Amino acid sequence: MSKVKITPLADRVLVQPEAAEETTASGIIIPDTAKEKPQRGKVVAVGKGKITEPMTVKEGDTVLYGKYSGQEIQFDGVDYLIMRESDILAIV
Repeated sequence: MSKVKITPLADRVLVQPEAAEETTASGIIIPDTAKEKPQRGKVVAVGKGKITEPMTVKEGDTVLYGKYSGQEIQFDGVDYLIMRESDILAIV
């Protein structure tokens, strides 16, 4: 069971996004205003799914999701995204 005290409902998933890139491959430091929003993260909690649609992802999976997917929330000083499983594009 997850240590996070948030339980997503139905087909929703709680994802902790990976940190944004700090430097480019060539070593150039990226300022905060130019950082890309990460599109990859770790699943930290999963809802029970719907009767007709069981959940595919599970806690601990690393997933890819759309650039504008999910709702940003902050809990105990940590940033998370809560989204529907259908917003997840792939398990990595």
